[in-house]
Amino acid sequence: EGEGGIVVATTRPETLLGDTAVAVNPEDPRYEGMVGKRVLLPVLNRPIPIIGDSYVDMEFGTGALKITPAHDPNDFEIGERFGLEVINILNPDGTMNEEAGPYKDMTREECRKRILEDLRDAGLLVKVEPYIHSVGHCYRCSTVVEPYLSTQWFVKTAPLAEMAIEAVKNGKTKIVPPMWTKVYYEWMENIRDWCISRQIWWGHRIPAWYCKECGEVAVSVDEITKCSHCGSERIEQESDVLDTWFSSALWPFATMGWPRETPLLKRYYPTSVLVTGFDILFFWVARMMMMGLHFRGDVPFHDVYIHALVRDEQGQKMSKTRGNVIDPMVVMEKYGTDAFRFTLVALAAQGRDIKMSEARIEGYRHFINKLWNASRFVLMNTREVDEIPALKKESLSLDQRWLMSRLHVAIRDCENALQGYHFDRYANTLYQFIWHQFCDWGVEFAKIPLYKGTEQEKQQAQVVLLTALGTILRLAHPVIPFITEELNQFLPVHGETLARAEFPGYDESWVDPEAENEMNTVMDVVTAIRNIKGELGVALTHRVKAVCKGDSFCAEMVERNRERIVSLAFLDEITVDPDAQRPPHSAVSVVGEMEIYVPLEGVIDIEAEVSRIEKNLKKVEKELERVTKKLGNRGFLSKAPAEVIEREERIRAELMDRRERLETALSHLAQG
Repeated sequence: EGEGGIVVATTRPETLLGDTAVAVNPEDPRYEGMVGKRVLLPVLNRPIPIIGDSYVDMEFGTGALKITPAHDPNDFEIGERFGLEVINILNPDGTMNEEAGPYKDMTREECRKRILEDLRDAGLLVKVEPYIHSVGHCYRCSTVVEPYLSTQWFVKTAPLAEMAIEAVKNGKTKIVPPMWTKVYYEWMENIRDWCISRQIWWGHRIPAWYCKECGEVAVSVDEITKCSHCGSERIEQESDVLDTWFSSALWPFATMGWPRETPLLKRYYPTSVLVTGFDILFFWVARMMMMGLHFRGDVPFHDVYIHALVRDEQGQKMSKTRGNVIDPMVVMEKYGTDAFRFTLVALAAQGRDIKMSEARIEGYRHFINKLWNASRFVLMNTREVDEIPALKKESLSLDQRWLMSRLHVAIRDCENALQGYHFDRYANTLYQFIWHQFCDWGVEFAKIPLYKGTEQEKQQAQVVLLTALGTILRLAHPVIPFITEELNQFLPVHGETLARAEFPGYDESWVDPEAENEMNTVMDVVTAIRNIKGELGVALTHRVKAVCKGDSFCAEMVERNRERIVSLAFLDEITVDPDAQRPPHSAVSVVGEMEIYVPLEGVIDIEAEVSRIEKNLKKVEKELERVTKKLGNRGFLSKAPAEVIEREERIRAELMDRRERLETALSHLAQG
């Protein structure tokens, strides 16, 4: 550290031998007046310049940076800016070459040790201290990867990128969700030339040949055996292979016979949609775009759907180290493949990763079981049906028109969801219609004509059920293919497998707002009476009486649907009286303009039920007070993990809901 010297810090002392400059920040007052001067490189005593570059961080190390263009990518860029000499000090096997002077043929480790000793002996080593930093290692053999300047093959990407950017801007290719379009533009607008040569054993060998006599380089589709320049037969093919992503970039057309114009290529290029992960939007998607536009003159696909990552239930990325990996094979064995598939689709909201848990999969397995059991009911009650004739809307009953209307609304919503790549909406539409409309109501309404109707009414109910079920199976087949195909084999249909069947088409003429409005009221009445029974611990099948206070319009609606309401609400009878007074000790519920009273005397022990509800209410209020106090504690909120706080908030919401239901039930019984 003599007069006029400059101190640099390094974690790779051996690269000192390839230094061709020292860089400082021109704004650094410590080095004022030094830029443009030269210093002697220790050990080799080679004069090198001091340069000023704003890349240098004044706060890091000594504020002076040794520049080794041949062995550091950032140094290489600085060297390019200043026209510095590039000195490669390494052999391909990692040993030191002749540029290393007295250290020639040493390994990097040997050179590092020796050069430190020589610097110390020369009084040029200021200090050695431990330093933690990131070092690249080979993922196969764990050897330290050394940056090494070498001759490689590149593709000039800027002109290709311009076409690929324009194709997205003019809508020829659409990226879904749109949030990834901006990322695509940022990558493509800042693209660099692409190094496509790789020094690995396997891959497509680069079709370039070198003449050992005159040095001529020739590229050819066909093998070259003689130099076209000097005629020499001392020809050697390039040993490097193409980058994997280069080969993959040709995939949309190379897999279909290109460069020949095959029928397959003409039919399937461009494809409709590519589904992939965001992490290879640049590595693969963008490169397929560039190659497709260059070689085929058209985009390789019209839509790119970027799917989510599957994480654990806390939102963490799955890894063997954390031990939070969900093994698909184990899950499918335990819950079924269809339940697992449906869970993934149901959680695949655009722009959001999937938080996967076994509880969710188990929940959707119940949905699969619900469809299976409802289908068994339909099949058991339609054994004698050999074919399914087309339905005529005018011949259907009110509940059948309602079911067909809801079915076609579901078809429309599924089509819209799929076209927009909203797969979670598609799954939710299926879930809501199959479970809460077809199974909960459609099948239940059908039991009336199946068990109590005339032969003609029974046959019509059978056709409606089979039509709805057949459509449901086709509608759900893309996401739950196994159960739908299995059930389809038992339907009285004569055709191909569901995989080749036509997807259901939406027919607006089947949408019936009038039938939907009336049936919604009927279902609300039935649900209100069922809820009263549930809140008071009365068995669903226990028959009670109901009194409705409503006008003539309500009376007509109840009369038209008397059998449906009585059957599904398990009533002895239901009456409508515009002047009805609330009977003593009766429960009440409001549906639209109607008040529904359910007398409870003789149905339950009112005193015992009041006592039971009051006891439960005290327990709920005590637990609610504890949870509320906990959530009001700032210390708890600042220290507890987010998932713990979410759980407590969920418990509080459930307790508040339960308290409200208990208070409602108590109010029903308290009035005399």
